[in-house]
Amino acid sequence: MNLVNRNASATWKGTLHGGRGTLSTESGVLSKTQFSHGNNFVEGIGTNPDELIAASLSGCFSMALSRELGLDGLHPESIETTATATLEDLAAGWTITRVQLDVRASVPDATQARFMDAAMAARTNCPIARVLNTNISMSATLDL
Repeated sequence: MNLVNRNASATWKGTLHGGRGTLSTESGVLSKTQFSHGNNFVEGIGTNPDELIAASLSGCFSMALSRELGLDGLHPESIETTATATLEDLAAGWTITRVQLDVRASVPDATQARFMDAAMAARTNCPIARVLNTNISMSATLDL
């Protein structure tokens, strides 16, 4: 069995609404990057975990779609994916209840049917999509 581990760490100081934290990743792409509950930073820029989930899914999906298209002999010029994570205040607490993927791609020689088949397979096969226990809807546009 092949295993790959990816590491990230967080440090949080203070209460949920008044506190602040920093995130760092093993790769160094995030290095003491600010994060908070509401993204209200006095100085600098930052993020929040919900936004990072959306970013992770959009990147993973784009790579998965490139793979699926490649398996079909197609070579994408570009894939642009926006993931919108929707949070709802449920009885159990704030929950990401759904994610909308909006995809636009330029793929020479692709038909709409082949592109949609690849997009649906990518949504199913993306590791981040598989780990999320939520409804992931999608609109996909092939630029002809």
